[in-house]
Amino acid sequence: MKEMLKLLPYIKQYKGMFTGGILLMICMVGFELAGPLIAAAIIDNHIKLGEGNILIRPILYLVALFLTIKMMHAVASYYAQIILISAGTRAVQKMRLDVFKHVQQLPIRYFDNLPAGKVVARITNDTESILQLFASVIPMFIVSILTIFSITAIVFYVHFWTGVVMLLFIPVIIIWSVLYKKYSNENNHIKRERNSDMNAMINESINGMPIIQVFNREEQIRSEFEKINDEYYDSASGLVKLESLSGENLANSIRSLVFAILVYIFASTFLGDTGALTVGLMYLLVDYITRFFNPLFNIIGQLSIFEQARVAANKVFEMLESEPEKKEGHLLQEFTGKISFRNVNFSYDGKRDVLKNINIDAAEGETVALVGHTGSGKSSIINLLMRFYDPNEGAIYFDESDTKQIDKQSLRQFMSIVLQDPFIYSGTLLYNVRLNNENISEEEIIKALEDVGAGALMTRLPDGVHSELTERGATLSLGERQLISFARALAFNPKVLVLDEATSNIDSETEQLIQYAMDVVSKDRTTFIIAHRLSTIQHADQIILLENGEIKEQGNHQELIALGQNYSRMYAMQMG
Repeated sequence: MKEMLKLLPYIKQYKGMFTGGILLMICMVGFELAGPLIAAAIIDNHIKLGEGNILIRPILYLVALFLTIKMMHAVASYYAQIILISAGTRAVQKMRLDVFKHVQQLPIRYFDNLPAGKVVARITNDTESILQLFASVIPMFIVSILTIFSITAIVFYVHFWTGVVMLLFIPVIIIWSVLYKKYSNENNHIKRERNSDMNAMINESINGMPIIQVFNREEQIRSEFEKINDEYYDSASGLVKLESLSGENLANSIRSLVFAILVYIFASTFLGDTGALTVGLMYLLVDYITRFFNPLFNIIGQLSIFEQARVAANKVFEMLESEPEKKEGHLLQEFTGKISFRNVNFSYDGKRDVLKNINIDAAEGETVALVGHTGSGKSSIINLLMRFYDPNEGAIYFDESDTKQIDKQSLRQFMSIVLQDPFIYSGTLLYNVRLNNENISEEEIIKALEDVGAGALMTRLPDGVHSELTERGATLSLGERQLISFARALAFNPKVLVLDEATSNIDSETEQLIQYAMDVVSKDRTTFIIAHRLSTIQHADQIILLENGEIKEQGNHQELIALGQNYSRMYAMQMG
């Protein structure tokens, strides 16, 4: 139940709407239970067998009152549902926004072992389950509980022993509810987990479809998906079986048993020496007892939705309670571009160092190139530079400020990055370059595109910078996507530029175009380049050769060639 308590802050934000909806529900229950009282009065007071003519006028008044109450019940029910569903939708809307905002603030480390599909499931599917809690479960619980207590009070007042019989079955239903929760909880948990797993696998399959088809792995992927789908089916089937036992079968069995006992009570009352129950009173009791058990079974019927919402809330709050990137340290107001790595050691898992005793000094405006085989530590240096992670030992300095003492967002405002596979968002070319930063004008965007050599791209697109691009830039070549990424970096005018293997997957002709863009963007900026093609970094002020997380060689191109060791051999091999 702790998950439900965590929902209270979201409920409190719309407490006026929730309170209004609950008050309307109280009125709705009152109107609903007033109907049988009026019907009993008509039967006992105005329809008397064997006493001559029936008085029509009082009956018509009571019928009119009955219809008015029914109409008021319908109006109260309508507005109660509208208000409560609106309040619930707003609460979940706020929660969904909070989750999405929180995800943006989580450290990169959080996503190392969490598939994107599971994150999507938390923000969409799980919050939708919580909406069902607000939209159907909570209103039904309120109405049911009000109805149960109201009917209990009336029945005990009208006929004590009928009330006793009615209450005897409540422990049976409560015990069943406890057992239901015990056995359904595990199935609900597995069901939510497998749903997240399927979302993650579908997401990966769509993004990796070319690889799947080229390597003929369709059958294997289908088999893996089938296994997850079967586990989802098994857990869902278990829930269906429990719901079948707790639905109409259980309801009808208990209702039939109660009626059998009531028949005995009524018969004993009529045949006894004491005053017999009136026909109207009998009608009243039968009607109320039927209404008494309906909400009880409604509660049981909604337990599965409640459990799903509880498990979903647990997943959502588990993500919300994950530690975000701490907003600590001072703001970096001025920065020349000077960067120093001093005796830096770093490990992702706390066991194996991926960087060992790294020392780099990059002066303002210098270009530092990182080379080495896969796994040598190039990307790890960039991750530390961008403060996606912090060193385990040693320190990184921007000018003379330790990056651990600088607010991360403040630090990153001086940096831009161009990735090996640049990401293109669904939106216009203008949006993709300035990323919705209204401080960058359209004229500046056009100039940035022209400066990096993307003028031909603007001309080719039908609406220039206002042309819509598809997700991931599917209609663009890799070179064009790279140019957009370079224009993005240039438009934000950073002090530090990171180029992550920006020319590794392009042909020689496009490489010349990208090399020109690199020269434009890196001019007068401190630049860190991860490179496989050594021909693209000959101009670098420093070239650092990494091996197993250590710096093996360091110098400019001419110095390393003259050294005649690993770099020289790598260069000779690439040059043929």
